[in-house]
Amino acid sequence: MNVIWNQTPREQWDATHATQCAVMQQHWIYGASMRLPGMQIHRAEVRLDGQTVALAQFVCRRYAYLLGVALCTRGPIWLSEVSDRDKARILRALKQSLPMAWPRIILFSPDLTDPKHPSMASLTRVLTGYSTVMLDLSQSLTALRAGLHPYWRNRLSAAERSGLKLAELAHDSPEPPRVLAEENRQRERRRFYALPLGFIAHYLEEGGAASALILQAHWQSRPVAAMLFLIHGSSATYQLGWTNPQGRALNAHNLILWGAIERLQQRGILKLDLGGVNTHDLPGISRFKINTGGEVITYAGGYV
Repeated sequence: MNVIWNQTPREQWDATHATQCAVMQQHWIYGASMRLPGMQIHRAEVRLDGQTVALAQFVCRRYAYLLGVALCTRGPIWLSEVSDRDKARILRALKQSLPMAWPRIILFSPDLTDPKHPSMASLTRVLTGYSTVMLDLSQSLTALRAGLHPYWRNRLSAAERSGLKLAELAHDSPEPPRVLAEENRQRERRRFYALPLGFIAHYLEEGGAASALILQAHWQSRPVAAMLFLIHGSSATYQLGWTNPQGRALNAHNLILWGAIERLQQRGILKLDLGGVNTHDLPGISRFKINTGGEVITYAGGYV
């Protein structure tokens, strides 16, 4: 086994990532957009018998100049059939060879749903996993619409008749910063936290037009809602959205999400991750996502 650190060209990484429908957290642009002070990105290519079998991106940061923390979220990306035993060996090798000074903690949050998966046998589970909703965009629009919960579909139909208009925003136009500003006000009002808005601005800067889809709904020429989706290879992730009372009354987010599904399909996107769901703390947005008919997935958790 050979673990090669920080030598894989971006073009190779991006091409391989796209063929695997891999997650945003293992996309090159995700790492390049993490620009907080003291943060480092380490990327590994793992070879077995001369063949590349895995890629893994770690986001690393040292706290109080003492303890280093490295996160490999929803990784590694497995590129070929690898036995569970070899996967366990690879995880140990990544953990041992990561070029980060001690003391350190290395946390893997694999793209798995089974907390007792054999490939994780050499690590200790320390965190429970989160849940998300995954939409399979390889289906036809007819099939996707039929899969909507009737209540969701009725709201979409009402929005389609309402006179709302959708506009796709260019990533480098004046509009995206306004969308981010609306999101910031929403976060302050609701007192919730997510990826820093600076990260999203960096992601758009790093990836250009192909890295995002931003849709805004207008009522009588005024913006009433918007949603932003980050694109990573042949997959996309819903990142943020805002609306005002008029947008809520007109079911603008139903129309925007359906319009996004149509446009993402046209771009060749095969999977759409609608993001975390928590029916206890965030019942409204969680039901909105679940009622799209996507698959609810709960991940295995975090391991050290």
